[in-house]
Amino acid sequence: MPRINVLKNVVLVALAIIMVRLFFIQIVEHDAWVAKANEQHTLLENIVARRGEIYMMDDGEPVPVVLNQAVYSVIIDPAVTDKEGIKASLEKNAKQYVTADIDEVFATEGLRYYIIARNVPHSTATKIAEDGVEGVWFQKSNQRVYPEGELASGVLGFVNADGLGQYGVEGSLNDLLAGKDGLLKTISDINNVALSIGNDNVKIPAEDGKDVVLSIDRGLERGMEELMAANVNSTAATNAAALVMDPNTGEVLAMANVPTYNPGNYGNVKDASAYINYVTEVPYEPASICKSFAFSAAINEGKMNADTTYYNEGYTVVDGWRIQNAEQRAMLLGNITMRTALAWSLNTGSIQALRLLGDDPNSINQTGRERLYDYYYNKFRLGQATGIELIEAEGYIPDPNEGYGRDSTYANMTFGQNLGITMIQTATAWSAVVNGGYWHTPTVVKGTLENGEIVPLEGEKVSEQILSESTSTMMREMLINNRSYKITYGIDRPGYDIGGKSGTAQTVVDGAYDNTMSQMVGSYIGFIAPAAQKPKYVIMIKMWGEGQALSGGEAGGLFDILSNYVIDYLQLKPRL
Repeated sequence: MPRINVLKNVVLVALAIIMVRLFFIQIVEHDAWVAKANEQHTLLENIVARRGEIYMMDDGEPVPVVLNQAVYSVIIDPAVTDKEGIKASLEKNAKQYVTADIDEVFATEGLRYYIIARNVPHSTATKIAEDGVEGVWFQKSNQRVYPEGELASGVLGFVNADGLGQYGVEGSLNDLLAGKDGLLKTISDINNVALSIGNDNVKIPAEDGKDVVLSIDRGLERGMEELMAANVNSTAATNAAALVMDPNTGEVLAMANVPTYNPGNYGNVKDASAYINYVTEVPYEPASICKSFAFSAAINEGKMNADTTYYNEGYTVVDGWRIQNAEQRAMLLGNITMRTALAWSLNTGSIQALRLLGDDPNSINQTGRERLYDYYYNKFRLGQATGIELIEAEGYIPDPNEGYGRDSTYANMTFGQNLGITMIQTATAWSAVVNGGYWHTPTVVKGTLENGEIVPLEGEKVSEQILSESTSTMMREMLINNRSYKITYGIDRPGYDIGGKSGTAQTVVDGAYDNTMSQMVGSYIGFIAPAAQKPKYVIMIKMWGEGQALSGGEAGGLFDILSNYVIDYLQLKPRL
């Protein structure tokens, strides 16, 4: 009898403990346990937004050059999924898409969600589903397809494995293209299959990304890239970059880098430098092209004109440094005009323009430096972002009143050394020199494509007159004079006004300029216009190669080829 009483008391105590625990679970801790239950049976799933596609122009109409292809991620719950079943199914159907070691995934304690394969095509995902493995589900996403191959890869960029745009417009306009993912929250069964019951279901629709239309002309871009590649292969250059711009609007019609890569297979490159768009992302010294800016500033300030003369000794001394002309012909010594100085790209001529800016034809001073800085940085906007819809570097323009050797620094700046500016900055500023004096924000995007209509992007675009019409007219005449002999030799066609300026830049090697001239960068910029009319197109070219001495002459040769191609392709009519 005592034993029965003891057992009865033990049972009563156990029941009391259970009742107290149930009280705490059902009453005191009710909300916490409900949350845990919901957590185990609630499916949270992203609804992936459709990424916007990218278009180029072709015969006045937008055509797609970047598309989407539906692909799927294979997702498992190691606590539920049949391990051997999914291993066999993936081995049979999708071995190349598996992204993890399945045994390691299943060995990870507490893991309830894992993406085991990515970018699985629809047909392959269907085969896996037909195998009927428990605890497997699929999430749809989009994979980028680049049907034009390597075309304009520096402008387009690519989308990485995580769905993020990298480089080009894929990177700079990633938010606009990507849209916003939606969310599905619902009760699920043991296999994580969504059940359409319950009052707490949530569905936030995805906001698809915008389709973007570029101002790039597809045919012009392809033709330029082919001509550039052939030209690079015939010279000492290993790289080239070029753009074609409408100087009257800032609209970019072509922007090419050679060599290029395939955005659809972006991992197949030697190093990440292949992704760089050298037109917008790399500041450099464009050398004598900048003489156009120094001359324009002095003319616009009323300090000189094309017929102003100075005494050319073939060299000049600034801050104790001897700066000489590359061209030392006897016929250029003595009193010459500024027109002649620009035509023969004399460093002494651009330095004289700086002196004239300071109101002293015999020396460089603070006034001259400050005026040149005002034009370079504030008016031409060199050394700062242009606002183009691409990733771009800023560069730098030295302060006119700081640092050692300020006069020699600014003397060198007149012929494009001792500064850092990008090709897009240079081409945009140079367009203002020849288009009547207007600086326009450059653009590579026409807008978004909505219901078949191109809608311009929001955002401020600058259009500001920084030079007088008379200054621009004088500079055009001087730049046309630079190429006058090209007509004689049959390079430039009659009926067109074609002006230009070359640049051959020393490069910095081990922290100092390479005075051996064994490595140089060649640049050329020019405009095309029906005779006696304002320019219709500006073309800029840069050519370089490690350990190679490229000159403005090689870049000018490529300009000759491209300018004639642009005339033919865009059917620019000559003067009648």
